[in-house]
Amino acid sequence: MPHPMHHLIADALQLAAAGVPVLPLREGKGPLGNCPACEKISPTRSRCGGRPNMRNPGPCQCPRPCHAWAAATTDQQVILNRPWLDAWREARAVGYHPGGANLTVLDLDNADAVAWARQHMPATRTVATTRGEHWIYLGTMPSSNAVRPGVDVKSLMQYARWLGPGTGTMTRLTDAVRTLVVRNEEANPLPIGGRLASSTPAPWTRHVATGCRHTERYITDGLTKGLAKIRAHIKSGAGSQTYGVARFLAAQHNRCPGPCGLDTIAAHLIAAATSVGVPDDYATRAVTRGFDAAA
Repeated sequence: MPHPMHHLIADALQLAAAGVPVLPLREGKGPLGNCPACEKISPTRSRCGGRPNMRNPGPCQCPRPCHAWAAATTDQQVILNRPWLDAWREARAVGYHPGGANLTVLDLDNADAVAWARQHMPATRTVATTRGEHWIYLGTMPSSNAVRPGVDVKSLMQYARWLGPGTGTMTRLTDAVRTLVVRNEEANPLPIGGRLASSTPAPWTRHVATGCRHTERYITDGLTKGLAKIRAHIKSGAGSQTYGVARFLAAQHNRCPGPCGLDTIAAHLIAAATSVGVPDDYATRAVTRGFDAAA
């Protein structure tokens, strides 16, 4: 009888050939742990750059599949090298990086979450899971856990378990899905000294603006609409749209005594632009120039 490892490797190679970055998952669906070679040299440096914090994808000096989603690869030589083969022997499932394949997974963890999605989310390809379903959309966005009861968004800086190709036609991301993360941020402000379990920036709240004359709802509604405009430019024009949104939003604060928390707004605009493929430095310049033009 074939070893389960052979089935996992076969699935991994097939996914990699289709352009889907893969990684081995241990029992319990977690990634294999980091190795000693990737330990931190200091509080701000490590042998793998930002990899232990899972900030950047791609290879590191360690040949093992460390750092969860960031280690996912489509390189068949890497998948079949000795360190990865050792990892496959410990693995119990194949994981993949949705964002690396231009996908977003709406992870519905139970029947109630599935029922909610069928009523409120656009239909797309679905994959049955142990307790619920994965709804897979074409396009990327920031990831966030617990955007509502039993619902996680897995895309950029996240991995998902491979459970088969699913059924149905895959559709593009819409604002109905994208705004789940924004609404989750507004409903879950950062605790003092804490961090959200999300790859998105901290939400704009009154505590970041001591001299803003606008209400929190006015700011967050305007920011949500601006982010949707940027994310709608999936193929082209996102950089120019980012500049325009930044200029418009900053102009609303010209009469405020300030500060108005524009750095927090800027972080959201940059994250939205990079989620649709704008290089980080270009997105940063677009926002900075937009703010300068408004001033």
